[in-house]
Formats: sequence, structure tokens, C-alpha cells
Amino acid sequence: MPSGDRPDCAMPDHVAIIMDGNGRWAKSQGWQRLRGHQAGIESVRAVVEACAEWGIANLTLYAFSTENWSRPRLEVAGLMKFLNSFLVDETSTLLENDVRLLGLGQLEDLPDDVLNTLRKVETATAHCTSMTLRLALSYGGRQEIATAVKNICQQVKDDHLTVADVTPELIAKNLYDSNMPDPDLVIRTANEHRLSNFLLWQASYAEFYFVEKLWPEFRRADLAEAVLNYSKRLRKFGKVIENG
Repeated sequence: MPSGDRPDCAMPDHVAIIMDGNGRWAKSQGWQRLRGHQAGIESVRAVVEACAEWGIANLTLYAFSTENWSRPRLEVAGLMKFLNSFLVDETSTLLENDVRLLGLGQLEDLPDDVLNTLRKVETATAHCTSMTLRLALSYGGRQEIATAVKNICQQVKDDHLTVADVTPELIAKNLYDSNMPDPDLVIRTANEHRLSNFLLWQASYAEFYFVEKLWPEFRRADLAEAVLNYSKRLRKFGKVIENG
């Protein structure tokens, strides 16, 4: 992989990306929406390889939300087909780059064949340690928090916890992936400026970066610009910093 475009700055530990604009990109080309999703796979590949090369330990991609299930049936079916193919085709690349893959979300709602493929790739890459790639699939931030609250309520009901035990740290431990660090940088493409139910709990102190490019147009150079922009920000986490 080429390395000349690595930004000369400290890397964030965790980058999360809301990949927006596939449908608009396809429409601008006079194509059906699914062509945009297919084209977006090239951007995924470019970003994953760049993060692995640059030493970014965690990358989370918002691939399919709980709300996306309400899209036209044929589009959803096409998305699931692309997802399954991506998982199969990219396994070797993940292994070559020492990247572990994990699914994040209500994974049981995925079609059986897609879920089976996901689990196989998770198992095949479980030993990889250089980077963790999380695909947010059938994911919704509100649903994640609600699920965590339900789990905690059940533990209180079963006398394993008391109400006094409920803390932000406990809630975090009951989210879909308790080992996932909070994102340092959240990137959203297509000039949209909202979270869209993505990592609502975890992104409380994340830095945000918005780019006009549609997702199929996003490449390594765009990621480098985002990371460089992030590196110049002063992160206070609510504290007062002298001369800050």
C-alpha cells in the first residue's frame, strides 16, 4: 500500500465514519441507488487500508442502520448481497493487514447467510491485533442504550445489582461492545451535519468533521485531511485548560 499520503501528526485512537451519499452519487451519474452502494465499497477499502497503515487502532463504519430496514425491499436485498460479498472478498485483505473485524448492532436481524459470513470472518480475524474494524450493522444508538438499560434492570431485578450501582461506567459495560473505546473523531460525508442515531452514548466528547464529498468519492487523501484537522484541535473534555 502507498504510504506517501500519511499525515504528519499524531493519530486518533478511534475514527468513526458515517458513510453518506451513495444514493445521491448514483443519481448524479444517472444510475440506480444500488450502484452507489457498490461504488462505496472502494472507499471502504481505501479507508480501512489507510487506517491500518497509519496506526489507527480502531475504525467504526456506519454501514446499515436500524432505520435502513424501512428502505425499498429490493434495495435492502441488494445491500445485504453487497455486504456478504464484501465480507468474503475482503477477508484476505483484513488478514494481510492484521485487522480484526467485529459486527456492532442488532446482528440477529441480519439475514442468516450474511450473519453466518460475518461470524466466519470474525472468527478468522480474531487473532489480529493491529487494528479493529467494527461494522455497525442493523445499528441504532437509541436501541443500543435501551438494550443496555434493559440488561441492567434485569440484573437489578435478579438482585445482582442495586440501583445505587447504576453509573455511566456500568451503562458503558452493557453496550454492544464494552471493549470499544469512545471515538475520538467522527467523520460524516455528503455535507450532512447530524449523528443519525450513531454512537449516541460513545460520541459525547468526539470531535466532528464534515466533508462535502459523497462517500463514493472519499479516499485516503480526504481521510488524511480529516485526521490532520483533528490533530490541531484542543480537546478539553469539559475542563478548563490554561491558555486553551
